[in-house]
Amino acid sequence: MSKALVIGAGIGGIAVAIRLARLGMDVEVYEQSDSLGGKIQESFRAGFRFDRGPSLFTLPHLVDELLDEDLRFTYRKLEVITKYFFEDGVELKAYADASQFAVEVEQKTGVKGAKLLNYLKQSERIYRLTAPIFIFNSFHCLRKLLTLDNLIRALQFFRLKVFSSLHQLNVKAFQDPRLVQLFDRYATYNGSNPYKTPGTLSVISHLEHELGAYFPQKGMAQLVHSLEEQARRLGVQFHLQIPVERVQVNGGDLKGIVVSGDLIPADVVVSDVDIHQFYSHLLPDKKRIRRMEKLERSSSALIFYWGMKKSFPKLDLHNIFFSENYEQEFVSLFEKKEIAEDPTVYVFISSKENLDDAPAGMENWFVMVNAPENVGQDWEEMNRKTRQHILTKLNRLLGEELEEQIVFEELLDPVKIEEQTGSFQGAMYGPSSNSPFAAFYRHANFRRDVPGLYFVGGSVHPGGGIPLCLSSAKIVADMVEEKRKLL
Repeated sequence: MSKALVIGAGIGGIAVAIRLARLGMDVEVYEQSDSLGGKIQESFRAGFRFDRGPSLFTLPHLVDELLDEDLRFTYRKLEVITKYFFEDGVELKAYADASQFAVEVEQKTGVKGAKLLNYLKQSERIYRLTAPIFIFNSFHCLRKLLTLDNLIRALQFFRLKVFSSLHQLNVKAFQDPRLVQLFDRYATYNGSNPYKTPGTLSVISHLEHELGAYFPQKGMAQLVHSLEEQARRLGVQFHLQIPVERVQVNGGDLKGIVVSGDLIPADVVVSDVDIHQFYSHLLPDKKRIRRMEKLERSSSALIFYWGMKKSFPKLDLHNIFFSENYEQEFVSLFEKKEIAEDPTVYVFISSKENLDDAPAGMENWFVMVNAPENVGQDWEEMNRKTRQHILTKLNRLLGEELEEQIVFEELLDPVKIEEQTGSFQGAMYGPSSNSPFAAFYRHANFRRDVPGLYFVGGSVHPGGGIPLCLSSAKIVADMVEEKRKLL
């Protein structure tokens, strides 16, 4: 039985461990922290349960296909994906059903619903053209790229909106500044700037409104719990609080990993570590580090976990309170490396779906604003100011005095994100997508010059977010299987 070692137990690492075990490999996972899941964590504080990381569940089949039938968990398709609040007083529900969303848009903004439906159809076309190449395949492997189907897709390259920014695409589609802002927001799903990222990212709206957005009955951490149980059932061994010192490569030959000074041999090594950290510590490579540092990093986040002593019927599971000047918000993030005075605020309340997540009559608020990567800012002061800006904004738009409702508080900033997840400088998605060719700059899922060494997770191809991390695991497992068949 051949040996596979996985470094890091984020969702990509656990997923690839499951897939490799199903190939009949002996799999061990080494994780330096005391828990599995990477950014997908939960905490229990003062009677409240908080999902501490990702809060939106899309493409659930990517999880289901990893699990035995009896391990699959319950999740509900959302009828309202997000409720949006604008500074002019408009409140807009983004219904999952496109036709219902179109009616809402026309009633609340005056924009013809047909414009919305046409936009979503365009997003669907882009998804169908890009997904087989950029999401579910390794386009770094020429043989996989040069297929007849991909040639046909290449002839429709003009449809991908690569050379228009997402903002330009949205202005052309809607004109209405509120809808432009709403669809610009999808750039933030991978920590990018809608004024720079290509219009191709409009595919994310297709994922939500055509393929659906979901919420697990027991919270996002249920993904990790179920995948861990599946992995252990398949014989995967997890080693927690055991950091890997380095990946051992001699003359291009992969030997294994070094733990506590000892070499653990392996036929396959898969890294689920932030790619910058990998080349800084596990397989030092100054040339690759210099190349990566020329790329613009993604944004990070500042998150407040608030236990609220009353419920707010006006709010939904996912809520967005938009800034008045969206462009200035991204200038602050990516140029000034600070949080704007009027930030867009995301409020996620899982107790809207699961009443057990908060004491009776109370709510658990996950309150997030986009933040820059950590480059040595005074975070204590920035956190303090941003907290006040958030409260001022929410109080105004909700007609509340929220400060007196907070009975529990904890925060997570880019410094702590880097400490807890290993994301370089707290940039949660590695390099940003603020370039038409950003996808091509992402590190491949393999090293051609080091056979047997592979990469999964949000900092490599195809990118950040739960579906893409799961896809990276499938890409790697398919490569390993293919290679084994040739031996």
